[in-house]
Amino acid sequence: MAERRSGVAEAVARLSEWADAHLGLLRSLSTGMAVAGVLVLARSVRMTTKFSKALDIPVEFVEKNVKLRGKLHRVTEKGLEVEHIPISIPFITAIQRKWQSKGLLLVRLAGVELAPSGMAWLQQELKPHQMIWFQLLGREDLALECLVLVNKGRFLSMCLNEEILRQGLGRTAHIKGLHHDSRLYWKLHKRLLRAELKALKKNKGIWQEESYSERIRDRISNSKFVQALKQFVSWLRHSV
Repeated sequence: MAERRSGVAEAVARLSEWADAHLGLLRSLSTGMAVAGVLVLARSVRMTTKFSKALDIPVEFVEKNVKLRGKLHRVTEKGLEVEHIPISIPFITAIQRKWQSKGLLLVRLAGVELAPSGMAWLQQELKPHQMIWFQLLGREDLALECLVLVNKGRFLSMCLNEEILRQGLGRTAHIKGLHHDSRLYWKLHKRLLRAELKALKKNKGIWQEESYSERIRDRISNSKFVQALKQFVSWLRHSV
């Protein structure tokens, strides 16, 4: 009888140890899941936040070259004025709309020096409220240096940075925000140089050469003799 009681007591003790061990494991799992949930929620809040100023965008977004979506409002001499359109998650987005501020981001074409004809081309090519994508490369002077993409059909997209250079409507420039020794800098710089070279080979836009007759006409009109003759004729008309 005593042996049976000791056996039962030993079994109960082992069962209690097993329960304690598994209870600790369950607590650890629940704590881990709670932490993971908080991290996912925090990430979701960041991805669904509407940015109204360049400084509102987290530094890690710029460092990781995150691609954002936006609605174009205007094309100005300073850049593109874009309304950021964040990812929409029903519950989180509904709460954030109550306190999100309004404002437009200033987006510049990274690595491109626009010619006046390039500005006119952008104003004609891009329409108000058109959706665009802009990949963050740098942030400077409250503006964002980006690669800007627009959809061309269902599956195709066009990089405005490259297209401007391909049409001879601008020149390649330093990509602000990226280090010279980074792989991404040279990868993008080569892409832009190839686009510029195509315009140069085809004599497009600013690379278009004047014809022989145009060069002769300019030389004649700029010669001192012709300028003196024009002044004499002008004086003669006023004196008569």
